[in-house]
Amino acid sequence: MRHRTHHHVLGVKTAHRRSLMANLASALFINARITTTLSRARALRPYAEKLITLAKKAQASSDKAVKLHYFRLALAKLRNETACALLFKDRAPNFAARNGGYTRIYKLAARKGDAAEQALIELVAKEDKAPAMTPKAKTARKPKAKAAASEAAAQA
Repeated sequence: MRHRTHHHVLGVKTAHRRSLMANLASALFINARITTTLSRARALRPYAEKLITLAKKAQASSDKAVKLHYFRLALAKLRNETACALLFKDRAPNFAARNGGYTRIYKLAARKGDAAEQALIELVAKEDKAPAMTPKAKTARKPKAKAAASEAAAQA
């Protein structure tokens, strides 16, 4: 049996996928929001959130050796020292009080050239809450033709 095979393949080989995720995560941590395809954004979300968790653990620790250990673990996955330093120094304190849900994905219009589904993935702000799901307001329905005719006959 083929156990543990579930992951986002993205139609590329393993080395290419790892590089792709590292580059997307680096761009996300540097720019705070990026536009990419929907499947790549969905693959990036758990990857980036695990790196943010490493940064949070480093921030919570008082031991320098532990902080360095978490930084090196993140650097091995991220492969970009400036993005990793930015994550640990600037981005991680914003997520100190948040338990998960560090990223948000918005669907955008399809790309013009190949009609690929586009998405915007962004880091959630410090005090940002999820958009409230408000129910749609009910509109008054127009009476149907038969009902309108019978009402008119009843009034006459």
